[in-house]
Amino acid sequence: MVITSSAPGIRLQGNIGKITSTALARQQNCKRLLPNRSISTDLLRICGSLLPLPLLLPPTLSSRARGNDAGEMAPPRTVICVGDVHGYISKLESLWANLQSALPADAFAAALVIFLGDYNDRGPDTRRVLDFLLALPARHPAQRHVFLCGNHDLAFAAFVGALPPPPDGSPFAATWDQYIDNEAHEGWFRGPGHEDMHVQGRRWGGVIKERWNPKKGLPYKGSIYDAQPTFESYGVAHGSPDLMKAVPEEHKKFLHDLVWVHEEEDVRIDTDGGQILCKLIAVHAGLEKSLDLNEQLRVLRTRDTRVPKVQMLSGRQDVWNIPQDLAGKQTIVVSGHHGKLHVDGLRFIIDEGGGYADKPIAAVVFPSKEVIRSTEGTASQN
Repeated sequence: MVITSSAPGIRLQGNIGKITSTALARQQNCKRLLPNRSISTDLLRICGSLLPLPLLLPPTLSSRARGNDAGEMAPPRTVICVGDVHGYISKLESLWANLQSALPADAFAAALVIFLGDYNDRGPDTRRVLDFLLALPARHPAQRHVFLCGNHDLAFAAFVGALPPPPDGSPFAATWDQYIDNEAHEGWFRGPGHEDMHVQGRRWGGVIKERWNPKKGLPYKGSIYDAQPTFESYGVAHGSPDLMKAVPEEHKKFLHDLVWVHEEEDVRIDTDGGQILCKLIAVHAGLEKSLDLNEQLRVLRTRDTRVPKVQMLSGRQDVWNIPQDLAGKQTIVVSGHHGKLHVDGLRFIIDEGGGYADKPIAAVVFPSKEVIRSTEGTASQN
């Protein structure tokens, strides 16, 4: 027998059994917790005899029902999203200490921590940053850690041979064609191993002819990706193929395993109207507003390295807003990448540092939306 309740999204199936005294008590709970809903007799029987009560309730009431005997709502799991680190170990250590101090001990100990990508380049300590991140699961075993891939991480992985292969078996050299006119100007890497290297790896390990980056108002550090400090953190000169041997295998595995998107259900967020449940999508740069969302998610979920330049990891204005397919839906989209701290409704861009020496690394904490920053390690504080 199939019964559909008046509560949206609830569809129950099963045999209607005899109501026991325990079931009767559970029916009364249904009536008490859902006083304004029309509940059929058959649905009440199912509520009492077949299914656990929380499955029948809307999210807020279901959570309250899972709380303690006093009816208090179970506390939401803390979700922390950490912006771009860009090789600054002192800032990362400071931010981590500030998070630990600012949050309740039990909330921090069990938090879901999502790092939004771009761990390398610009700052001097990429090697130490990766060591720090790799040690987190052992240091905080009750936490969940998600490490997203940024455009800088993808390029680093491509150079050292850690990028997942294209799903159709095509060569990485097939990614060159679209941008081949930029090869001379950007000084793409042409050393040993370049013959089948993804285009972003060649750009990352090359030597750009221009010395000044007009967008940042700073000189380039080696390549268009500012990769020189990453090479030097492993003890080799910028552009040297020796980096492929100098990077430890555990670092290569870390780069290889980075996910391109993380999707998390039932993330609570505080709003002016109270706390709501949302889906959270974390992706380094964002989602393109006008392109098909399912195709974007396919590329991200499968880590489709046939794509020469993944806009969701490297785009700018085209990925700034929430895409049209998610308009009006309770979906948080959180990113780093943009060198800004920006919050607009459910769109969060958390990259206050932007790889600059004098700016902090930031993180946002859900459900409170509190922004916590590093307080040590910036150039002005050294």
